[in-house]
Amino acid sequence: MTFPLLDEWLPANESPERPQMILSTVSAAGSPDARTVLLSEFDDQGLYFHTDSRSRKVADISANPAVALTFLWPGFTRQLVVQGVAEVAPPLELAAAFAARSPYLKQLAWLNSREFAQLPLDERRAQWASFELPDTPPTTWIGFVVKPSRLTFWSSDPETASRREEFTLVDGSWVSSYLAG
Repeated sequence: MTFPLLDEWLPANESPERPQMILSTVSAAGSPDARTVLLSEFDDQGLYFHTDSRSRKVADISANPAVALTFLWPGFTRQLVVQGVAEVAPPLELAAAFAARSPYLKQLAWLNSREFAQLPLDERRAQWASFELPDTPPTTWIGFVVKPSRLTFWSSDPETASRREEFTLVDGSWVSSYLAG
């Protein structure tokens, strides 16, 4: 999966600022859900994100690995929607992604739990301030790679109608088309 538009639209993997994306899933009961996560990186295999394995999003992906990722740029000038299948990322990728995270995001991976969320604000702040950060990710941290089957790049233009350039995987090859905005 090599898309010059992904390289053009998304920051390089080495950039410390990671874009936010909306991850959409469907539960085992058929209920849709959406939440914002960070794009960790992307490569020829797909787009990666990491989260706590005890989260509702992981339960949804386990029940139905079909997901959508939505990126929205400020001022609603561009939007990228990726549809595909989420698979557990390999262990080496998980370790590399954790090492590349900021200290804040590493600590968040360790402390962001249901139990921690239940604590009063002053206790959460005290535990946060006193936490000694390990060099490795917690055993509850998991990574996913979303392997695209469709990518839709939407661009606005103040001088004409917006349009979408869509790439769809058909029999192992990418087919491109333009759609109305």
